Amino acid sequence: MNGPKGCGVRAGRLGADQYAENFSDAHPPLTWAQASIEAERCYYCFDAPCATACPTSIDVPSFIARIAQDNIRGAAKTILESNPLGGMCARVCPTEVLCEQACVRNTNEDKPVEIGALQRYATDRFMAAGGAPLFTRAEPTGKKVAVVGAGPAGLACAHLLALQGHDVSLLDAKPKLGGLNEYGLASYKTTDDFAQQEIDWLLSVGGIAPRNNQRLGRDFTLDSLLANHDAVFLGLGLGGVNDLGIAEPSAQGLRNAVDFIADIRQASDKSTVPVGRRVVVIGGGMTAVDAAVQARLLGAEEVSIVYRRGQDAMSASAVEQQWAQTHGVTIRLWAAPQELLVEDGAVSGIRLASTQLVDGKLQTTGETTVLAADMVLKAIGQSYIAEPAGARIALKGGRIATDEDGQTSLERVWAGGDCRWGGRDLTVEAVEHGKRAAGAMHRLLMREVGVSA
Repeated sequence: MNGPKGCGVRAGRLGADQYAENFSDAHPPLTWAQASIEAERCYYCFDAPCATACPTSIDVPSFIARIAQDNIRGAAKTILESNPLGGMCARVCPTEVLCEQACVRNTNEDKPVEIGALQRYATDRFMAAGGAPLFTRAEPTGKKVAVVGAGPAGLACAHLLALQGHDVSLLDAKPKLGGLNEYGLASYKTTDDFAQQEIDWLLSVGGIAPRNNQRLGRDFTLDSLLANHDAVFLGLGLGGVNDLGIAEPSAQGLRNAVDFIADIRQASDKSTVPVGRRVVVIGGGMTAVDAAVQARLLGAEEVSIVYRRGQDAMSASAVEQQWAQTHGVTIRLWAAPQELLVEDGAVSGIRLASTQLVDGKLQTTGETTVLAADMVLKAIGQSYIAEPAGARIALKGGRIATDEDGQTSLERVWAGGDCRWGGRDLTVEAVEHGKRAAGAMHRLLMREVGVSA
């Protein structure tokens, strides 16, 4: 839907072929020849630092050795038994600051083994071959668990609990399962509906009953779940979007970046997604980069990321920042929004205040500049909304407080993913949260039936 007369926000800025090219796979998968050569570069280290650096502790040398042997099923099993969402994580993990940064090849050659690309190669080939079951579900235990939120944490938790023989109800507020994997990632990172392919495989183990369009606090309560289940896992994500800290008048062209990204992901025809001619994205993280780059790919002529501090403080990795710049996005540092400019009900620009650090504190310098814009996207972080889960669950730093296994202050309730305090908001870390919580829940449930887990 295009904006009102005088507003620069509209759809269909490009030709059909250009949309198809722009939103094709950003990093095409390795061929067998490329994967074979890359696998041979691995030293297959004992007590490998790359495996230690992986939040889900994938045995990296083991799966790479299996790729070198063309044992794709074995490679996939090694990956997926540690990370059931290993295919998506291979696409979106910042491997350059995790496993690949720890690769010993960095010392000798200044170029790590391409672990992420090899992980994708193994999982893609396995899925393409039909994704036949790798794991066998244990005998039913008679125990029932509710998992609220079908993002990475919830999916991992549900999968592992089901494998252990528990019956899992998987409830999610959205029409599709997947959470941020389905709604929150740039389309060029996860083409060909991969998020749903991976979920189909994950559910194929059995024992998981998905229920979509079910929202905590509206369609059910935490108390009702506890009354009908032996344990509950909360993978609620972050439902709130932080404000700019200035007046935000109702105006065409002012949007939350997460909603903009979701619209692009769910559009079967990218030409129907409106975008401004001049777009400003406020924020310095991965969401800001995904929104800015996709605005360019939709046909925006000028796109800027505005961040209040310096480049080193941006949470988007150096690789992501470079990706934005190579797609024509300007990164404007040491600038903070001061005033949103509106004409005839539509965004016309934004006034920015120059910033600097004084004795470690961020302050404005008194200088301002105006950027013309017909679309401003807010990507300055999200917040946890506590009301649906209730006040009995203790919070820390505005998110759910847990122990190292995800146990909350409320008996029989665990939590993980972005809603849990202390994480790094990474897909792979959310998976690990789900894994650890599933292990702790399983131990409790088995004690209740008098079985040692």
